[in-house]
Amino acid sequence: MISGFPTPMVYAINHVTQRFAMSPTIATPTPTNRQRFQAACRCLPTDRPPMWLMRQAGRALPEYRKLKETYTFVQLVQNPELAVEVTLQPVRRFGFDAAILFSDILVIPEALGQSYHFRETGGVVMDFAVTTAADIARLSVERVVERLSYVDQALRMLRQELGDRTALIGFSGSPWTLATFMMEGASVPKYSRALALFREDPKTYYLLAEKLTAAITAYLQMQADTGVDALQIFDSHGGHLLPAEFPAASGRWIGEIIAALKQRPAAPPVIAFSLGTHDNWPELVATGANVIGVDWQTPLAEARKHVPAHIGLQGNLSPALISDATPADVARETSGVLDSMRGRPGHIFNLGHGLTPGAKLENIAALVDTVQKFKV
Repeated sequence: MISGFPTPMVYAINHVTQRFAMSPTIATPTPTNRQRFQAACRCLPTDRPPMWLMRQAGRALPEYRKLKETYTFVQLVQNPELAVEVTLQPVRRFGFDAAILFSDILVIPEALGQSYHFRETGGVVMDFAVTTAADIARLSVERVVERLSYVDQALRMLRQELGDRTALIGFSGSPWTLATFMMEGASVPKYSRALALFREDPKTYYLLAEKLTAAITAYLQMQADTGVDALQIFDSHGGHLLPAEFPAASGRWIGEIIAALKQRPAAPPVIAFSLGTHDNWPELVATGANVIGVDWQTPLAEARKHVPAHIGLQGNLSPALISDATPADVARETSGVLDSMRGRPGHIFNLGHGLTPGAKLENIAALVDTVQKFKV
């Protein structure tokens, strides 16, 4: 060795170090909206929380209202091409990470034999109310998937249209929530008949819940086969139950549906949204849902204390802000929701319930802009 010169080993290390120092930094590719949503559903780290809004397709958008001048709501739901168009409208306008099929939870009762339509003044009317065991016996599960083939067609068209850019969500109502509508036979100020049946004659209520569970399971399995990225179960009337009643009236049946879905290969993750059931964290976790939707009545900072880290949390800006506040207010409150979940993978930004007809487009835009600029 000549004095003052490095040994071969030192030379090699310095040479490699210089090469890496001079090499440009390899940038991490930005995920697609679909990849971001898929990762969050599995509680994997993301560059920012993905976002979509319940009821994002429909009544708040002028392009939807234009279609409603020609078609009824049911026509839009049952025509695959029209359902695809309405589903895509908010994605085109706002660039959401996920699209949710434009449909209605009442397609299940209709497929069972209880048709529905919407009043001109608003609200749902069904052909008859399910009030007795004989009415329950009339409901037929056997042809539910066949009768809902228009949903299958719409989802397959959407999957092709959205490609790998945007996630696609399918959904259904929960057995309990559907039972509340079916037993009233219409939208009403107070849903009391299903609750009375559950309390006074649980055996008959279970007959209805079992039939609905079978129908919903088949329906969601059909949706899973179309390539959806997630399935949401809406338990919108879960809050009508006392906490002690929730497991037997609602939670049990949601759990049975999720367990059946998970038996299939490559099952999509399931989001369970139960409105007004913030006292039922253990029961919601026990359903087996991959993500739990949190309504606006419970701060996410509180929810994350009760939900294990391997389960995602979805929510939960108040829908009233989108209708009543200013864009600056929306941006500030959105930032607060995002900050409350900082450091917790598995956050999917959403409202704490759906958009209202009075939602302001400028407020939706402010919300989207705030989420898209957020860095975890």
